[in-house]
Amino acid sequence: MSNRALLLATALAFSLAPFASADVVHPGWARNATIYEVNVRQYSPDSALSAVTKDLPRLKTMGIDIVWLMPIHPIGKEHRKGPLGSYYSVADYKAVNPEFGTMDDLKTLVARAHGLGMKVILDWVPNHTAWDNPWVKDHPEWYLKDETGKIGPVTFGSGADKQVWEDVVGLDYKVPALRAAMIDAMAFWIKTADVDGFREDVATNVPVDFWNEARRELDKIKPVFMLAESDKPELQQDAFDMTYGWDFYHVLVKSAKTGDADVLRDFFAHPPKTYPAGSYRMEFTSDHDENSWAGSDTELYGKAFKPYAVIAATVPGMPLVYSGQESGLDKRLKFFEKDPIAWKNYPLADFYRGLLTLKHDTPALWNDNAAMDVLDPHNAHVFAFRRAKDGHSVTVTVNLSDKVQVVKGAGLKPGALKPYAWTISLKEASTRKSAR
Repeated sequence: MSNRALLLATALAFSLAPFASADVVHPGWARNATIYEVNVRQYSPDSALSAVTKDLPRLKTMGIDIVWLMPIHPIGKEHRKGPLGSYYSVADYKAVNPEFGTMDDLKTLVARAHGLGMKVILDWVPNHTAWDNPWVKDHPEWYLKDETGKIGPVTFGSGADKQVWEDVVGLDYKVPALRAAMIDAMAFWIKTADVDGFREDVATNVPVDFWNEARRELDKIKPVFMLAESDKPELQQDAFDMTYGWDFYHVLVKSAKTGDADVLRDFFAHPPKTYPAGSYRMEFTSDHDENSWAGSDTELYGKAFKPYAVIAATVPGMPLVYSGQESGLDKRLKFFEKDPIAWKNYPLADFYRGLLTLKHDTPALWNDNAAMDVLDPHNAHVFAFRRAKDGHSVTVTVNLSDKVQVVKGAGLKPGALKPYAWTISLKEASTRKSAR
């Protein structure tokens, strides 16, 4: 048997079934939810929260349920990077960055979102603070120290892989008082602004037992939704609703270089990690880090962007749309300075609305359904799979190449797919077909 045949045989038998029951109880509204990341600084020329509030009806119409705001806190000035600094250098955990607006502006945004049936989560930075955060002076015992006993910049890795984040200092979670203060700060935003949860930055570097404690305490105020910037399965046992699908994102980017569908099949035949049953994974083609540092959608996917976005929106997981993608974001947004999104009348809004409406209306695609069977289209440039639940199914077939490709095989309608075209077929429903 050839390597390709063996790969396909393995993939055909694969079903993405996690290993155990998770103790996390997801909020009911998250079951078929979608998520949108707002880069507040670049969202509008004036970086105003009010501009996001004004746009909420548009996002709702596009099919967005969860609005994730990148950090809204005041940014440290000491050792600041660039003219505006990093969102992730927090100078005050209980204040709104005046560059973005006021606490009342945030409350208005959240209330407007709730009125539309949407939820709002805040990007939270628990691993480190700015040098000029009051905690540094008032509670130096809460911070990690270098070999000389001094508070120093955050470092990751060692040797050639070592990174130094000069603008922030790391927190020490061995200190009980720090843990209590961090939970208190998160609770403040639920109580004060009625936010619905958090995206936790660098969640991997914070102890799992802290997260378990934090989730229990926050849920006492109201059921929250927790997204970890991590892919550690243990974080989803008790603390987090969702983790990052980094592994699949990197496979999408790799596949896009050549239109190779076998790397996608191989991923599902040999999943790199196993997650508790009921875990949500966030699937995406871009986010703020990938856009600014790895490349724009144009750089990473070129003319193949749409078919890869279709895959990311229909495989198991919750689909993310990053600010500007509905307008064909074709540049890397600068991270430490002003670089507004060019909105261009939202040319991809209808494309996303179709995908996200399908997500809402099709139980086989809901976030609590991890089942997926990879199908064999007998073509190295075509990726096909089926997801089913309660007798209903959806079959997705995608041409990843710039040439017409022939599709055939068990469970698939034989025929030809135009370049970068796809079909989405619902059981007992008409086939939906689109091409660039």
